[in-house]
Amino acid sequence: MVVQQYRDGGGARAVRVLAVAGVIAVAAGCVGGDGGSGRSDGSGQHAVAAERPLDVLGRAAGVLAEVGGARARTSMETAAGGTRVTIRGQGTYDFRKQVGRLKVVLPTDAAGADDHRPIIELLAPGALYMKNRGAGVPDDKWVRIDTTALKDGNLVTGGVTDPMAAAELLRGAGDVTYVGKSEVGGVTVHHYRGVADLNRAARAASPRSRGALGAAAKGFSKDAIPFDAYLDEEGRLRKVRHRFSFASAGQEAAEVTVVSTLLLYGFGVPVTVALPDEGDIYTGEIRQG
Repeated sequence: MVVQQYRDGGGARAVRVLAVAGVIAVAAGCVGGDGGSGRSDGSGQHAVAAERPLDVLGRAAGVLAEVGGARARTSMETAAGGTRVTIRGQGTYDFRKQVGRLKVVLPTDAAGADDHRPIIELLAPGALYMKNRGAGVPDDKWVRIDTTALKDGNLVTGGVTDPMAAAELLRGAGDVTYVGKSEVGGVTVHHYRGVADLNRAARAASPRSRGALGAAAKGFSKDAIPFDAYLDEEGRLRKVRHRFSFASAGQEAAEVTVVSTLLLYGFGVPVTVALPDEGDIYTGEIRQG
């Protein structure tokens, strides 16, 4: 579960816990060697630093789709009431097919038990599948969530920002500054800082990403998402960090911040994702909280 605030007919709702996903239980005051290929300039490298930042960021999702598979590490940190909780994930993702498999590890405080098993998440266009969900779901069953019906488009619900959605958000970049060169995982990268507009990103997204990002554009109380993006010389996204902020329930001055970080490496790795059969999907009641 992730604390969130969304628009509704009467204005912004109070921060609530998304009990459907059940990945992190935090509310204000409640809890104490790479393969693949990218486009080239003939020398085997993109001279990305010489290009307009908006052009580099705007094609980042397309470059990843050309590469295909990659290994991914994720973290999602929630800060509320002076408490920080971090969820970590690791797995593989196919940017061409937009499917992936991640193992998501909950911190003890969020899980409520030392021996809580990692949650297995399968990502697909328009859908999130979760196993070891808990909350009354049988051990051998999956939970399926329609991400186009989530008011955040699964940017934070699952405790992991869908890797393709993270890249597609850069299509909505604005106010971008080229910070300079740095290093990620021993690779020289170019660091860009800016703000992504959810509506612009949703309009520019690929067809399979458009539904979820469109839901987020309608649901979030803030359209502007600050980010830091790091791309290598071939224009491949190596790391991106997005910062989502929400007003805290009952405390107008307080704010909940969710920082989602995606790290990509091992480009070209084969990715195999088998989605559950209908009979393996749980359709019963999920306990709230």
